[in-house]
Amino acid sequence: MKFSYYLLMAVCYPVSLLPFWVHYLFSDMLYFLIYHVGRYRVKVVRKNLASAFPEKSEMELKAIERDFYQWFCDYIVESMKLLTISKRNIRKRMVFKGTELLDPFFDNGQSIGVYLGHYCNWEWVTSLSLWISPKVQCAQIYHPIENKGVDQLFLRLRQRLGAECIPMADTLRKILELRQSGQISIIGYISDQKPNWFNIHHWVDFLHHDTPVLTGAERIMRKFNHVVFYLDVQRVRRGYYEATFKLISQEPQQLEEFKLTDIYYQLLEESIRRTPAYWLWSHNRWSRTREEFDRRFEVVNGKVVSKLTEFTFIGDTSI
Repeated sequence: MKFSYYLLMAVCYPVSLLPFWVHYLFSDMLYFLIYHVGRYRVKVVRKNLASAFPEKSEMELKAIERDFYQWFCDYIVESMKLLTISKRNIRKRMVFKGTELLDPFFDNGQSIGVYLGHYCNWEWVTSLSLWISPKVQCAQIYHPIENKGVDQLFLRLRQRLGAECIPMADTLRKILELRQSGQISIIGYISDQKPNWFNIHHWVDFLHHDTPVLTGAERIMRKFNHVVFYLDVQRVRRGYYEATFKLISQEPQQLEEFKLTDIYYQLLEESIRRTPAYWLWSHNRWSRTREEFDRRFEVVNGKVVSKLTEFTFIGDTSI
């Protein structure tokens, strides 16, 4: 792990020191290689866009596709820039609006949970700590990357500006520790990933798809009765973003089950429809269908279990 991490740092750190115009020159070259030469996941992107926007023409979809790959390459170089970017520069380029809405809750000793998506540059959202009181602990839930060297690199760039990364498996324990110590916190949840089969407890209508969704963020925010916000991120121009806080609920425990998740996906869809190119279209988000779920699984006492026999289950690696 240490060798691969130091090797990555030896390459990425000096590159990160280069000015933004050089980074975007790299991005333009990367765009040509990824999109026009390597054709990275073009079939997946094209299929996702066509099914999400059946009302759009082929020409419109093609334009979104190109814009997506251009933005995706910008996202890569912008994320690397987090290794060395100054606090002054990131505050100029990643502007948070509506932070005054957070202050009354912090003053009242309440912690906050924030929904966001894989939209625009979510890595730069870790600079939120520069916009709120230093007495408040900023954190984000993350899924550790399998390659330990890459994982350490991303931990460094995500935590460099003051936000803490909480491994998904440690979420409840860490939030409980924060509460018991009296530490007020604001915690970000990126919850638009595809759940595994055994974590499917709810479905939403999202971009013309019957979509299985993660509900862990809602369960946590309801359990601790955190005030819930949505972070609506927009790209102003290349290298500049604005993120606006929108209140969802002050009392999530008073809402019916899955209501928070439903509202989150409604707001996320509004963000995506406003500027479609900046969502992560390269992932096979809709590969799990309700029909297949109903055929292979059932819910028993609130838990998803397989309908398959033990022999069939062992031999089935697609679960």
